Amino acid sequence: MADNKPEDFEQYWGDTLGELAALPARPEIEAVPMRDTDSATAYGVYFTGLGSYRLFAYLSIPKGEGPFPALYYTAGYGSVVTPIPQGASNDIRSRHITFSIAARGSRNADKPYAASFPGLLTDGIENPANYRLRGIAADCVRGLEVLLARPEVDASRVVLIGADMALLTAGLASGASHVVAGPALLYKTLEMAEATNAYPLQEINDYLRLHKKAKTAVTRTLSYFDVRWHAPSIEATSLLKAGPVQSATDKIALASLTTAISGPVTVHESENSGYKDGLFADKWVSSQLGFDAPILPEHWR
Repeated sequence: MADNKPEDFEQYWGDTLGELAALPARPEIEAVPMRDTDSATAYGVYFTGLGSYRLFAYLSIPKGEGPFPALYYTAGYGSVVTPIPQGASNDIRSRHITFSIAARGSRNADKPYAASFPGLLTDGIENPANYRLRGIAADCVRGLEVLLARPEVDASRVVLIGADMALLTAGLASGASHVVAGPALLYKTLEMAEATNAYPLQEINDYLRLHKKAKTAVTRTLSYFDVRWHAPSIEATSLLKAGPVQSATDKIALASLTTAISGPVTVHESENSGYKDGLFADKWVSSQLGFDAPILPEHWR
């Protein structure tokens, strides 16, 4: 069952997106002067997601005449969201619009729901309609809609960056030109969980030890989120980040995902070096967006 796409996969996500579409985003934007730079202006954006939940994102817009290419940092597995990822050069904000979403449960979007870590991965997991990641996936789709509505955005150059949620967003919504992502939690989840004792996948093992009769229900829910089944709808040009050679997510292990993606795919197998892997991704994005060279963090220069 874990290796089968649910028969009602399209209906499940069609219903989810239909529910989202029935709710206007109602974005409200406010300046965040403490996050400004000499070359970019920072904002906080509040907008409405599934279930009328109010969400938040950091938005940064370069000073000068646009439109500008956009980098959209989709929801990760953590409670704190920053305007750009830690370690990235603040100078990228002089060239790109950046948009970093705080999905439901994360700080700045943690009322009325504050996610637990560990705990989020199994929140509502026995019922696909109540699984917390359903709302978070819809939040990322809504974030893309809000970003694309900005007149400063060059809609032909919009990059989704992240892990599983970047892939789900690209599969569920149109509008992104590029994706930079690697599966971490939502690729053959049960199989991957059984092969590790590390969190957050260990949350699945803990849950099944505590709820011994829940495996069938858990398997069914996770099958709606497996990135393999979303891959055929991904038409954007993608950089798929694989794990190191002979790891559970190396290039060979991800073959069923890579071959299923509809758009052009580059696969980068990790060299176990944050510098080398990051440099490859930054160069790839820069080249795809038409720039001669990436803007690198100071400690990489």
